[in-house]
Amino acid sequence: MTAPAPWFVYLLRCRDETLYCGITTDLTRRLREHNQGRAGAKYTRARRPVCLVFSRGFPDRASAARFEYQLKQLDRTEKLRFLQI
Repeated sequence: MTAPAPWFVYLLRCRDETLYCGITTDLTRRLREHNQGRAGAKYTRARRPVCLVFSRGFPDRASAARFEYQLKQLDRTEKLRFLQI
């Protein structure tokens, strides 16, 4: 039996300097999807290229989703302050 893939919460900085938050099990694939093709989020498709500015691993989807929700509740200033940590 193999261990389940870890989940990641990530923040992207878009070309227009906005921030995008999401969760995934494969950061490399998801970043590629955001920068190419139709699999990326609609928000980031119009703001390419995007770059990864933060990621943190979690043992399960539930804990990743909780942290993602907390990040999404922050306003832009608070997210930028968080990134300075």
